[in-house]
Amino acid sequence: MAHASIDPLTLEVFWSRLIAVVNEQATSLIWSAFSPSVAEAGDISACAFDSRGYMIAQAVTGTPGHINSMARCIQHFLDAYPLETLEPGDVLITNDPWKTSGHLHDVTIVTPIFRNGQVVAFFGNICHLADIGGRPFSADARELFEEGLFIPMTKLFMAGEPNEELLKIIRANVREPEAVVGDLYAMTAANDVGGERLLEFMDEFGMERIEPLADEVINRSERAMRDAIARIPDGVYRHQVTMDGYDQPVTLAVAISVRGSEMFIDYTGTSPESEYGINVVMNYTEAYTTFGIKCALVPDVPNNEGSFRPVHITAPEGSILNCRPPAPVAGRHIIGQWLPGVVHGALAQAMPDRVLAEGSLNLWSTQFTGVDRDDRPFTMLFFNSGGMGARPNKDGLSSTAFPSGVMGTPAEIVEARSPLMMVRREFRTDSGGPGTYRGGLGHWLVIRGVNAGKPYRFSPFFDRTNNPARGYQGGKNGAPGVYELSDGRRPNPKATIWVDPDTDIIMGLPGGGGYGDPLDRDPQAVRDDVLDELVSPERAREDYGVVLTPDLEIDWEATDRLRSERRAG
Repeated sequence: MAHASIDPLTLEVFWSRLIAVVNEQATSLIWSAFSPSVAEAGDISACAFDSRGYMIAQAVTGTPGHINSMARCIQHFLDAYPLETLEPGDVLITNDPWKTSGHLHDVTIVTPIFRNGQVVAFFGNICHLADIGGRPFSADARELFEEGLFIPMTKLFMAGEPNEELLKIIRANVREPEAVVGDLYAMTAANDVGGERLLEFMDEFGMERIEPLADEVINRSERAMRDAIARIPDGVYRHQVTMDGYDQPVTLAVAISVRGSEMFIDYTGTSPESEYGINVVMNYTEAYTTFGIKCALVPDVPNNEGSFRPVHITAPEGSILNCRPPAPVAGRHIIGQWLPGVVHGALAQAMPDRVLAEGSLNLWSTQFTGVDRDDRPFTMLFFNSGGMGARPNKDGLSSTAFPSGVMGTPAEIVEARSPLMMVRREFRTDSGGPGTYRGGLGHWLVIRGVNAGKPYRFSPFFDRTNNPARGYQGGKNGAPGVYELSDGRRPNPKATIWVDPDTDIIMGLPGGGGYGDPLDRDPQAVRDDVLDELVSPERAREDYGVVLTPDLEIDWEATDRLRSERRAG
């Protein structure tokens, strides 16, 4: 099939078919995985690559930290295992943080797909495994070696046969070997599903190679990204944010230089490596930076090799965004998931109508480790999300994972698979930043251990307890996060602690910043928020200048008078 023969209609058919292939790959993985973080939360990626290792398609389900990292990881695999060294039935594996998704819990599996004796594609996925040995998943380690089992680039299967020696090592180093090895088999099977569907697609349309299709998709994405960059006035746009950090605040600084259709992103001025496990590898920095740029510039264009080509990213070696081995990295998402917000803050100077106000950004991940009622080890990881920042023309989404995209885990799953009980889970009134468009709300979450006499370890990954999400264009800040125990303690939001049964862990997730002057918000929208218990009557008056009667009707005269006084003042 010649490159020039792909007319727009045929391309749309081929593209839709390719997306269906990777979506089936992802669905297979989710349905067969053991870990709740995969099966319930979708903390995965599923991608297709051509034989050159160029990413051409990704599943709808997946996180940018996985997907965009894998776009770089595949090249490392090809360096270690050139095409001519591979054979049918080979499956490659690694969790090298510097070559893939940034910490040891994320395992990458890549499968070459053969047709007529030749590699025609690769399918890959990344999953966050419930356990990888070492310390329980936490930000407490002082070096990588404490954080778990390091799997260098090697083969999980060789010519269709499992690498039993590797599997012995994995089983011997993890707390839940059946679940971990089960996940590895589920990941392998998912790649096989993707490969089978791709070969059916190629046979149906008589395609000997997928490079012509890949080139068409990649080149179109690159042109769209370049056109979008070229519409930004040339110049340098700077921004800086402050995070809570582990033991001291962390600064993330960025300078975005636009030169024609090229964009150069430099993180000089960012804090140095931390002693604790919140450091970010460059692969992960690139992943969330490119995602932030794409969200602002070309959100509807496919994310692939072409999307990355006009964007060039650097961070000082030894900084918290480009750490060096063996720096601890388990909690790298705490820092890395802020990067879309950092680049949006810079781009707001050039295109304020295309970026969000600041949101909660990083997941409030919660890891519980202990023994269950039958004295068997249990590990429960699930994710919680605060509010997104308000948009230039809409409210922010409440309790929604941006930029990670993972889902919350149902209370029923948490309670069925661990000796934990969700005592409270509801929106946190008044946590969304006031604005013409309100920031998204966080929520209250209260967890209690119910295994009498058996304390457990709790590892939080929380930020924005000291530095709330900032509003844009006159919008106000969202509420900072709250983390405390029912016994009165207020622990470090990133340090592992022991918790006694019947002691409640109380979490108030942060809200997103507002966008635009709150006095310009439609009073009826404010009243609706009060009726929905998203905003209290007191804050409706204080923040929005909207006066409500005792039966929660709008007092229009008092509202107009109060707003006029506020504007004049």
